[in-house]
Amino acid sequence: MMDVVVVGGGIGGSSVGKALAVAGLDVLILERETEFFDRVRGEWIAPWGVVELKALDMYDTLLQAGGHHITRHIGYDELIDPAVAEANVFPLGVLDVPGPLTIEHVKMQNAALNSAIEAGVTVLRGVNKVQVTPGGSPEVSYLHNGKQNSVACRLVIGADGRTSAVRRQIGLKLVEDPIDHLISGLLVGNAHGWPEDLQAIGKVGDIQYLIFPQGDGKVRLYVDYDISGRNRFSGETGAAKFLAAFDMDCVPNSAAIANATPLGPCRSNPSQDAWIDEPWVDGVVLIGDSAGYNDPILGQGVSVTARDARMVAELLTQTTNWSSDLFEPYGTERKERLRRLRMVARYTTTIRARFGPKAEATRSRAMQRQTADPELGTIQLAPFIGPEAIDEKYFEQEFQDKLFA
Repeated sequence: MMDVVVVGGGIGGSSVGKALAVAGLDVLILERETEFFDRVRGEWIAPWGVVELKALDMYDTLLQAGGHHITRHIGYDELIDPAVAEANVFPLGVLDVPGPLTIEHVKMQNAALNSAIEAGVTVLRGVNKVQVTPGGSPEVSYLHNGKQNSVACRLVIGADGRTSAVRRQIGLKLVEDPIDHLISGLLVGNAHGWPEDLQAIGKVGDIQYLIFPQGDGKVRLYVDYDISGRNRFSGETGAAKFLAAFDMDCVPNSAAIANATPLGPCRSNPSQDAWIDEPWVDGVVLIGDSAGYNDPILGQGVSVTARDARMVAELLTQTTNWSSDLFEPYGTERKERLRRLRMVARYTTTIRARFGPKAEATRSRAMQRQTADPELGTIQLAPFIGPEAIDEKYFEQEFQDKLFA
């Protein structure tokens, strides 16, 4: 019998599996993919998430795999003169971290899973038809290399992503916010004209753009846009249209982005929040996107997942009593963490990812109010230093009403 079976070998499953194996537990990871592929997400890790990766002993692993720190932020925007934006450059070094960490998703997954294997985790890839039976004596059945297998364990950890089969099998359902915009992403190369230490985020016309360099001329780009244009960046011409959107007069050096070379798929995903207040049942606990996720407009996915993995691993290694109430501290902290991040996502969507005359008027008014009273923009710090690091008053609706009324 195994101590823990982890379903999903991404950054969350690999991190929690490694931590438990280092503590002396027998861990099996079941991963569906025989090779990871570009999922067009999960490549910007906030400073608070980097702190979590350090606690999981994953930080050096990702650096060696190609991790790159961004140290400056400039909010180039259609409502701000470029010279004014540059005069308000924001240094990103906080929490003893140089700044956000960027790395290709595939490189991150491969490095994390290999690190788990080196720590003693047993990993099976190409696993299908996973079936989890929760309870006091949980069991996992699966198909591998054409053979049906079954393994008993003390605990199952579901780390199998947004469409989690484990979540469905144990009867937990997500609460989902409505979808009103999409986020599209593309990895590009040969963008050497863009400063490798600089990220930029802003709104221009009918998009919110995000530019995150990864070093050596590679940049991960994102665009938020209205759901009414859902096919805007799809098809054979999607990547070309996507890059053309980055030819922006108010963003210096944007030509380096617009003329870059696509290195991966151009894909769009819903930009929404989804959550579960209590992501566990007897014998099974969920982490990462399986347990609910923050709107990708904030780029918090890896950071949220890393904290989930760290908290669950710590709880499991502090006691041998793995009753379901063990996860109450994890559930309580995660519930508030995602609530606060939802508030930040709604703020960010309102100020940069709503479109049309009424939205533009609201946005212009809000930016003027923030200039007059910088405290109204304090909530923007949460995605960098962590949602718990900001006073709770900034996450109340009344405070946001002062900005957007």
